[in-house]
Amino acid sequence: MQAFDKVKVAVKALDSKKGTDIEVIQIDSVSSLGDYLIIVTGNSTTQVRALAEEAEYKLEQAGAAPDHVEGRASGWILLDCNDVMIHVFTPQQREFYALGHLWQDGQPLDISTFLTEGEDA
Repeated sequence: MQAFDKVKVAVKALDSKKGTDIEVIQIDSVSSLGDYLIIVTGNSTTQVRALAEEAEYKLEQAGAAPDHVEGRASGWILLDCNDVMIHVFTPQQREFYALGHLWQDGQPLDISTFLTEGEDA
């Protein structure tokens, strides 16, 4: 599965569990770590876990299970899918680590089309 397709699957999964401030940054031109970075906020550690679990589940169903998951019991969970990294934060952790600012040289991706695909206009 291509990185862009993984992003679409993950963003839809995160949105379905009410993740807030979903941000996708294309980083392939500024880093060799991967192609995309997804950042999302959950309002509690319980929601953070639910968001990570849903993204992991949907990616597994699509044949693109994360290779590694870090921080399952904290306010920051990382799902590493090789070319796509998904960071799920509590509001406090997201503000503290400020990954969006750290990766500001990357290209922000408009995810609105992912969220409306399949909907009747």
